[in-house]
Amino acid sequence: MTRTTKIVGVGAVLAILLVGIPALINISGRWDLYYTLTSVALLSIASGGVWLTFYIGRINIGQGAYALMGGYVSAILVVKYGVSFWLTLPIAGLFCGAVSVLIGIPILRLRGVYFAMITLVLTEVARLSMLALPITNGAKGITNIPLPGAVEVFGLTLIPDFATLSNAKPAFYYLSIVLMILCFAGLYRLVNSRLGKLCRSLQQNEELASSIGVNIAYLRVVAYVISSFLGGIGGATFAAISQSVYPSSFTIADSINFMLNCFLGGLGYVFGPMLGTLVLYFGWDLLFQTGEFQLLIFSTVLIALILALPNGLLSLRFSKAGKESVGRE
Repeated sequence: MTRTTKIVGVGAVLAILLVGIPALINISGRWDLYYTLTSVALLSIASGGVWLTFYIGRINIGQGAYALMGGYVSAILVVKYGVSFWLTLPIAGLFCGAVSVLIGIPILRLRGVYFAMITLVLTEVARLSMLALPITNGAKGITNIPLPGAVEVFGLTLIPDFATLSNAKPAFYYLSIVLMILCFAGLYRLVNSRLGKLCRSLQQNEELASSIGVNIAYLRVVAYVISSFLGGIGGATFAAISQSVYPSSFTIADSINFMLNCFLGGLGYVFGPMLGTLVLYFGWDLLFQTGEFQLLIFSTVLIALILALPNGLLSLRFSKAGKESVGRE
């Protein structure tokens, strides 16, 4: 694939996301799709963080913990201290990144299933912590979170006050899409950088990577911090959209879904989590009509897809030249 072709492809995708989809929604009058696609975008951001830990050869089933922490950090700062949402967004991500350093340094030494089980426990620990801490308001959660305010620079309004809009759903859609674009553009750049190539060496053979001087511990922590940062960003934005956050806002089931999104889209592809989230989200809703058989059918189809396509849905692309593979084939 030539550079020109890539640029045209990226431009077409951006045009569809930022212009085409909103236009179709406005024409059809399906305003609920704004919220649906906003959720898909934010879930894919958190899943992108999980994918990065897969990229270094670790199974992360604890992203729900960081999404929950990010939501609470943003909500507490906005509601109790009057901090602008736009400032709480990076703060939530940085807070989750700092926590991940403390947690990650000891547990990242663990291999395979041991690391996975520890991360699985993290989500429940975070939920119980939010129930117990006085500042989080226990099971009642934090409600009535104000909508994001305006952003002005030298008197010029860059972002309007969401509360003044007749319908804030399109604004949240654009916010989530921009965050998703920045997230996956950053991940793409990372995996194609020197640091990304070093991270890939951990996935293939850690002992060999260590023998040639690769700082394994450092790379593990860096990847885990970025992963947790993305989880915090996604959780903080979710709290702003729903204007509330509860200990049950993100559970173990969400952490498992973040992981499944990566498997379904393709662990060997940067954009796998994005496609996996889209298919998993709409697939679950599509099977809603099956009633009590929804979970059975959903699980069966998901297992069949993973068995038939171990490299994910993106492996269906037949052209080698058009494939942006960054991991195992």
